[in-house]
Amino acid sequence: MKIDFVTLFPEMVLPALGHSIISRAVNQNLVVFSAKSPRDFATDKHRTVDDSPYGGGPGMVLMAPVVESAVQACQPTPKTAIILTDPAGERFTQAHAEALSQLDHVIFICGHYEGIDERVATQIATHSFTIGDFVLTGGELPALAMADSIIRLLPGVLGSAESHQDDSHSNDGLLGFPLYTKPQVFNEEEVPDVLRSGNHQKIAQWRRQQQLIRTKTRRPDLFAQADLSPSDLDLL
Repeated sequence: MKIDFVTLFPEMVLPALGHSIISRAVNQNLVVFSAKSPRDFATDKHRTVDDSPYGGGPGMVLMAPVVESAVQACQPTPKTAIILTDPAGERFTQAHAEALSQLDHVIFICGHYEGIDERVATQIATHSFTIGDFVLTGGELPALAMADSIIRLLPGVLGSAESHQDDSHSNDGLLGFPLYTKPQVFNEEEVPDVLRSGNHQKIAQWRRQQQLIRTKTRRPDLFAQADLSPSDLDLL
């Protein structure tokens, strides 16, 4: 997979991708990263990339032509996903990550300053996503977060094809179950007996029950959308 970032701050993005599992994916040639700055495509001597908003108001707006030039330099194809990071975009979910992981090329457009010309969303981007109901100073961190969620789903990145199947928000949309390791007792809190029982059927039931309880308690919005089986209702 190839992932490009259109950003005014490549130095903020690329170094963050050189560590841990993502770095291993790069070394295994499972993913290739690149970054293009809109400033490199400005045509005036001051390399201007933004201007004041039509209609007035505070701040500066990133201009569409330099963004378009940077995107085109990434050589998109009709199958490329071009993602605009936008607080007004659709909420990014695990389902989006799974769909995007099936593609060969993803481009992230990272907004900055007061905002980005609306015509980037209407003419250039194929998707507009937000990672939550809050605003950041730029789109670099959301782009990195989304890229990470996509990369870890690529075959071979996590080592085992089953590694992400029990993740929160995967498959049935429920939250993940609690995980424990040594020591058996930590600050007087002990690992649940069932996990040390060796009874795999009971362990599976306990984990499913914990998923249901966690989701119902912490994310009732997700629980309301879950497709529960009769055995799930019995566990509750």
